[in-house]
Amino acid sequence: MATMTHQEALFEYLLRLGDNALILGQRLSEWCGHAPVLEQDIAITNLALDQIGQARNWLTLAGEVEGKGRDEDQLAYLRDAWDFRNLLLVEQPNEDWAHTIVRQFLFDQFNYLLHNELQRSQDERIAAIAAKSLKEIKYHLKYSSEWMVRLGDGTEESHRRMQNALDALWRYSGEAFMADEVDDLMAEAGIGPDLRRLKPLYDEYVAHILDQATLTAPEDTWMQRGGKQGTHTEFLGYILAEMQWMQRAYPNMTW
Repeated sequence: MATMTHQEALFEYLLRLGDNALILGQRLSEWCGHAPVLEQDIAITNLALDQIGQARNWLTLAGEVEGKGRDEDQLAYLRDAWDFRNLLLVEQPNEDWAHTIVRQFLFDQFNYLLHNELQRSQDERIAAIAAKSLKEIKYHLKYSSEWMVRLGDGTEESHRRMQNALDALWRYSGEAFMADEVDDLMAEAGIGPDLRRLKPLYDEYVAHILDQATLTAPEDTWMQRGGKQGTHTEFLGYILAEMQWMQRAYPNMTW
C-alpha cells in the first residue's frame, strides 16, 4: 500500500475537521422550531450556525489544498457518503434532548482539546482557523457540560433519559482518538496534535462531569470506528439526502 503524500494527508485531515462541523451542524439544525423551550431552540440553532461557519472555513481550505477547483459548496453538496470523513458520533440521530446533549458533550470536549492544539499548528492557515473557532467551541463545551449536570442530576426522568443516551452513544466516543496514517503524518509535521496524548485529558474531564451529573460511564470499552476513513452508519445517507437534494436537483443554481 502506497504511503500518502503530505498534500493528500493534509487534504484528508481538513476534510475530517470540516465534515465533523458540517454534519453536526446539520444535525443540530433539525432542532430549529422543535426544541423543548424557545430559549433552547434559539441556543441550539446558534450552535448549529457556529458549526456550519467552522465547516465552511475548513472545507474552503481543503479545496485550496486539493487544487482541483472544488470550493466549500462542492465539497459539502457534491460528495457521496463514502467520501465524508466525519466521526460516527456526530451523525447519530437527535432522538431526544438527552441524546442531543450527550452527543454534543462527548464531541465538544474532544473538539476543544483538538482546536486548542491546532491553534499552535505549524500551518498558519490552520492555526488561524482554529484560534477563531476555539472562541465558539469553548462556549459549546460550557453549554453541553452544564446541561449534562442539570439533567443528569435533575429529576428521576431526566436522569434516566441521560443515562440511556450515554449508554447508547458511549461506543462512538473513542473513534476520535484512534490515530491512523493521516493523524500520524500530521502530528509528525507539527500540523496536528498526537491524539493519543489528548485521550487522558479527555477522559479526566468527561469523568469529572459525569460524576457531577451522577451518571455512570458504560464499562464496555469497545468502540465503533470507520467514519474517519469513509465507512459510516446508515444515518449519514439520510442526512445527505436532506442536505444535498436542492443542489442535486438543480445543479449550479444560484440565488
